[in-house]
Amino acid sequence: MSQVIHLGPGARMLTTREVAVRLGVSLRTVQLWVEANILPAARTPGGHRRIPYNAVEALALSTGLGGDPLADQARRRGNPAAVLPAVGALDKVRREAPHHDVLLVADDPAWQAQCASALEVFGSAVSLRYAETGYLALLQMGQRSPDLLITHLELPGMDGFAMLRTLERCETVTGIAVLALTSLTADAIAARGGLPDWVELFSWPVSPEALAVRVGRWMLTQKPLAGVHPEV
Repeated sequence: MSQVIHLGPGARMLTTREVAVRLGVSLRTVQLWVEANILPAARTPGGHRRIPYNAVEALALSTGLGGDPLADQARRRGNPAAVLPAVGALDKVRREAPHHDVLLVADDPAWQAQCASALEVFGSAVSLRYAETGYLALLQMGQRSPDLLITHLELPGMDGFAMLRTLERCETVTGIAVLALTSLTADAIAARGGLPDWVELFSWPVSPEALAVRVGRWMLTQKPLAGVHPEV
């Protein structure tokens, strides 16, 4: 069934037919995925489904559905059969994808819940846990290191800056990919002492669906992308 989804202003929405073309699957398959909550959807006043573009891209990135930009070009040139994925691509990924432990550090429970909903597109390949402050996040990481740490820099108590500097000094916690969410400029970050060079910045505000897209990219590459990334 369609669900209520929280989107930022100007969020791009697709019809079910546009999603089917993007992913290279049948229209009925898209409808079934919406009913199974694999893809989030809203309804227009006329009763038509609309699906967030970012959620579709998250699914494409995590499963390989729809191929890459070269495949998109081939589709536009009239040769879709050459680039369509295997019928069971999504099921295969869900069976065989390695499990990823993600720790989300944010003090907004509503936003945490929205992120959890957006990340459901990855099924059992992702487990999400939460902390509200840098201090509580460090306690969790001391017990079990996540594969990916997503944190706001502006937090109550111990903020993200202090947490990441502490993490940098902790030799027992290594190999964690870190995505830091912030509205601060590069100069403002430098004025507060900067961040370790292995931390990737993501501009805030960001929609949960855009964050899911970035997590999907990380799952495919298993390494951070350099630079500051605006909301996609």
